[in-house]
Amino acid sequence: MKFKAICENTAMKKKFGARLLGVLQIALGLGLSLLIHSTVAVAQSNSSDKFEFNDTHFHLTNYIQEGVDIHEFLKTMGTKVGRVALFGIPLQQEWSYQNSGDYAPTYYLQTDAPLYYYSFTDAYIAMAYRSLSKEDQARFDPMITGFNPADMYAADHIRRVLQTFPGVFSGIGEFSIHKEFVSSKVAGETASLLNPALDRILDFAGTVGLVVLIHNDMDVPFAAEGSQPAYLDQMKGVLKRHPNTIIIWAHTGMGRIVRPIKNHAAELAAILGDPQFSHVYFDISWNEVAKYVVATPESTRITADLINRYPDRFLFGTDEVAPRNQEQYLRVYNQYQPLWKLLDDTTREKVLKGNYERIFDEARHKVRAWETAQGSTPTGNPR
Repeated sequence: MKFKAICENTAMKKKFGARLLGVLQIALGLGLSLLIHSTVAVAQSNSSDKFEFNDTHFHLTNYIQEGVDIHEFLKTMGTKVGRVALFGIPLQQEWSYQNSGDYAPTYYLQTDAPLYYYSFTDAYIAMAYRSLSKEDQARFDPMITGFNPADMYAADHIRRVLQTFPGVFSGIGEFSIHKEFVSSKVAGETASLLNPALDRILDFAGTVGLVVLIHNDMDVPFAAEGSQPAYLDQMKGVLKRHPNTIIIWAHTGMGRIVRPIKNHAAELAAILGDPQFSHVYFDISWNEVAKYVVATPESTRITADLINRYPDRFLFGTDEVAPRNQEQYLRVYNQYQPLWKLLDDTTREKVLKGNYERIFDEARHKVRAWETAQGSTPTGNPR
C-alpha cells in the first residue's frame, strides 16, 4: 500500500509539475511576446520621434518632368523628415517654338503654350521607388497623378497603374480641378467638379482604400469683395457624395492669389464640425499658403485656434518641387514657425507627424489587401 501511495503521489507530482511547467512556459512566452511588442513599439516611436515632420505633399519632378534623384533626396530629408507622400506632376509644359522661341520654359507661368497630361510620370515614380532598399521604401508613400480628371477612363488608368506596379502606391494626387492660371492652360476638356469622371475616380479610390489629395481653389482669382466663393458649394457636394473615400483638400482651398475667403476659418470649421465630412482633411502645404497664415499675428492666431480645435484633421506638407538642397526643402516648415508655437504639444505632433502616419498606414494596408485580392503581387529588384 505504501508503495502504491508513493507511486500515486509521485505521479501526481509529475502531473502537477507538467502543468506548472506548461503554465510557466505560457507565461514566459506571453511575457516574451509582450516584451518584443513593447520593444518594437518603442523602436517605432523612437524612429518617429527622431524626425521633425512627415511631408504630405511633395513633388519629385517639375513641369518638364525633371527633378532630383530619389537617392539624393533621401540625403536631403536626412534626420529632419521621416516619411514623404511622393509624386511627380501630372502636367507637362509644352515648349512651343512659335511662342517662346529658343527660350525653354520650365514653369507654367513662363509661357502661353498649353499644358498636357503626362501619364508616364506614374511609371517614373514607381521605378524610382523600386530602386530603393526596403528600408528606404518604408519612408515613402507614392501617389498616382498621371490621369486626366475630365476623362471617364481616368479610373481605369489608376487601376492599371496599381496592377502594373503592385506594392508601390498608397494614394492618388495631387491632382487639380480648379487651379488659378493652370486650368485654362490644360489642353482638351476643362476639369470640373460637376463632371461624373471625378465621381468615378473618387468611387474607385474609396473601394481600393487610396488616399486622395486634391487641389481645388475655393474661389476664383480677384473675386469681388463679399461674393460667394465660386466653388465652395460644388466642392462640398463632391465631398458629400464620397463618404467612404479619405480626401485631403490641399492648401485649405487657397492659392497663390486666391486669398483666404472672408470668414475662411469659419467655413473650414463648418466642414470640420459636420459629421457628413468626417472623411475630409486639409493640408497646409505651399509657401504661398503659409504667407497668408503668418501674415499677421491675428491671422496666425485664427489658424492656430482652428487647428487646435480639430487636431486630427490637418496635415503639414511642403509642396516643394524637386528642391536643390535641404535649406530649400525646409523653407515652408520654417516659414510656419509662428504657427507651430501657437499649437499645443499634442496638436503639433499630430499635424506634423501623427495624422500622416495614421492615414497613410491605413491606406497601405487597404491597398495591399485590394492588390492581393486582385491577384497582384509586388515585383521588382530593390537594391
